[in-house]
Amino acid sequence: MVANKKGLRNYEVKDGIEAGVVLTGAEVKSIRDNRVNLGNAYVKVIGGELWLVNADIARYKFSSDETYDPARSRKLLVRKGQLLNLQSKSKQGGLTIIPMKMYFNRGKVKVLIGLGRGRKGYEKKLKEKERDLNREFHREKRESMI
Repeated sequence: MVANKKGLRNYEVKDGIEAGVVLTGAEVKSIRDNRVNLGNAYVKVIGGELWLVNADIARYKFSSDETYDPARSRKLLVRKGQLLNLQSKSKQGGLTIIPMKMYFNRGKVKVLIGLGRGRKGYEKKLKEKERDLNREFHREKRESMI
């Protein structure tokens, strides 16, 4: 499983939908080796289809394909109703569709995509401060129990 830590930090994610991905065999093997970077990736609706853009899947080390492009756009597979729902919510609320996780489900590669609202700089700092305080509280609680 590969998580998009940068995207989860920069966006406040509301909904999540599981989507399939159209990949080549060497890409699947590379994903099994966790050689994926979703940091700058986003999802775009082009021609009535969802596309995963800027997801960097490294070239498989035993692959013989010399013309492989690791940052190529990959088609996502969702139902038509889900696509229309995502499209309307992203247009209405000014939300961005981002990939949150890439993982295997019953042998198939899936991407968890979500609608996210961009966080401002001060919101990111508040979230980080809250996480640090929580961590410190739990550490003190653990030490006092011993």
